[in-house]
Amino acid sequence: MNLPNKITLARIFMIPVFAVMFYLTAVPYNFVISAVIFTIAAFTDFLDGYIARKYHLVTDMGKFLDPIADKVLVSTALILCLVLPSGQVFFPEYAFIAPVCVALILARELIVSGFRLVASGKNMVIAADWSGKIKTFFTDVTIIVMLISLQFSIDWLTITAVIMLVLSTLLTVYSGAECIIKNRAVLKENK
Repeated sequence: MNLPNKITLARIFMIPVFAVMFYLTAVPYNFVISAVIFTIAAFTDFLDGYIARKYHLVTDMGKFLDPIADKVLVSTALILCLVLPSGQVFFPEYAFIAPVCVALILARELIVSGFRLVASGKNMVIAADWSGKIKTFFTDVTIIVMLISLQFSIDWLTITAVIMLVLSTLLTVYSGAECIIKNRAVLKENK
């Protein structure tokens, strides 16, 4: 197993550590610690890809594990932020916003993953667009801000986190639509 794949596996193993720390409210600053763990895990997504491309270490295992690790990390963080350890919902004044945003983000990820599966079956490769990379970075930063806002309960920080979640959702939907529109030939039936 090469270094990029080991880094990807490390990210996968960080996911349950992140989740446990999120719920360990007896630990001071558990949400900040969760944010640090998430930040490190999110950085490994960049790092493993960079090393794999730079040193020509791209493998089928890496192509399989890397996107799964990224999607599971982000999905886990978003779902955990919906209902806090206290049982309260994130941003209770507008409780519908976070679940709708998370549902749209997860739906996009499932749709694009299915789309890529169909493309793969036709021996077509769909490369990641810049909008997808920007979406990933912005979503990661949004989750970090959400986690920090949960720790400190400062109104302006919570509102910033909610605005960022909405913007992240819009970026996510846009990048998914762009991916499908640019690669719509995947959906054409073979004759």
